[in-house]
Amino acid sequence: MGTVSTMYTTAMPFPVKFPTVNKEPSLKIAALSLPAGAAGFFSRPFACFAGKKFPSRHQASTRQNKLKQGGTSQNKVHPRKNFPARNHNFPCTLALTCYNTTPSLEAFMTEAKTENKGSQNGSPLSQGDVAAIDALREDYRKMRLELAKVIIGQEKVIEQLLICILARGHGLLMGVPGLAKTMIVNSLAQAMSLQFNRIQFTPDLMPSDITGTDILQETDQPGRRAFVFTKGPVFANIILADEINRTPPKTQSALLEAMQEHRVTVAGRMFPLPAPFFVLATQNPIEQEGTYPLPEAQLDRFMFFIHVDYPSRAEEGRIARETTGAAAGALSKLINGEQIMGFQEVVQRVPVPDHIYELAVDLVRRTRPRAENTPEWIKKWVTWGAGPRAIQYLIRGAKARAVLYGSYLVRMEDLEAVAAPVLTHRILTNFQAQSEGITSTEIVARLVEELRGETQRG
Repeated sequence: MGTVSTMYTTAMPFPVKFPTVNKEPSLKIAALSLPAGAAGFFSRPFACFAGKKFPSRHQASTRQNKLKQGGTSQNKVHPRKNFPARNHNFPCTLALTCYNTTPSLEAFMTEAKTENKGSQNGSPLSQGDVAAIDALREDYRKMRLELAKVIIGQEKVIEQLLICILARGHGLLMGVPGLAKTMIVNSLAQAMSLQFNRIQFTPDLMPSDITGTDILQETDQPGRRAFVFTKGPVFANIILADEINRTPPKTQSALLEAMQEHRVTVAGRMFPLPAPFFVLATQNPIEQEGTYPLPEAQLDRFMFFIHVDYPSRAEEGRIARETTGAAAGALSKLINGEQIMGFQEVVQRVPVPDHIYELAVDLVRRTRPRAENTPEWIKKWVTWGAGPRAIQYLIRGAKARAVLYGSYLVRMEDLEAVAAPVLTHRILTNFQAQSEGITSTEIVARLVEELRGETQRG
């Protein structure tokens, strides 16, 4: 049977199901060239067989066992290490060898893409998007090095804050005083060339102290005065709402419109906020006297609940040595607001495999004690679960994390990584859970572990 070889540049989802051509092997990939960040998924050239998908770990081992027991060589598959761990969408250059049963290479690839169109959300990434993801991964590496000049440790907190920003969300930081929460946010704004304002919330703070107010001022015409709107501190790119639970609900609600609509309304007039815009609020878990806990409706508007913990002993040793001498220099400006908004657009276009959508829905629905298929231990410990907004934030957060790590579509580990910060403040535990010392963080960890086990078994 004759063959024809050619080079073909494409971006297709993996695993790929190729169309069947006379029930014969229809395509052999003789060489594969991958961009940076994808090279680790393949170890050597591999073959595709008609009508078959790249096997899962379980399928690969099962077929290998059948081969050992006398299976046919036509069904032989390469070891698992030659296949992607999960669905991936890579722009790649393929050296194809097509059998003469294939009428047209272009028609063949078009048909293959049509068969795989429903396997994941969105179109394959363009070369420009791939270049943007590679650039963002490099910027992320530089940013971590730059922030390390003034921030020791807290790498996970920095990563979650960046995910929030890329996903166009807002973050709520919880931690005791002295853990550099304000410095982290301020340093992040410096490295991103963004305007930063800090609002210290107190019991006597008024909404107009945040949004701004009209002030009576003299005009150019003698003897005439007019009201002029003076912008409040909310008119900045990054807002640090320090100890947000110390101010009354009336003032807390002043942030709601700003967080959701990216604008404020004063005396019937709407004023847009600068873009990009993020609210990063902090809470002190120690002192609860004289505080006003955030209502659930406002908590739900925060994409992430970020727990800021104590540094390790080694990190505290570095803090003692490196922060008690000469003051650190100014941080370099690595990116700007326009680039950030461009990266946000790229994050929105990152493809998501269908099974990731299903896992996100299953994970959120299992937090609800009255939903079907809810585990019994959830009904025992949980009063109220997460709503549909949690599903949106899970997907958006997983997309942003995938981009930070240089991946060209969302993976299972991305979804698992953002599950705790998205769901922790959306799960309300009951008295029985509190009496047994069970926290919402532990509940989310157990749900993720159970879902991972079911996925591996399935």
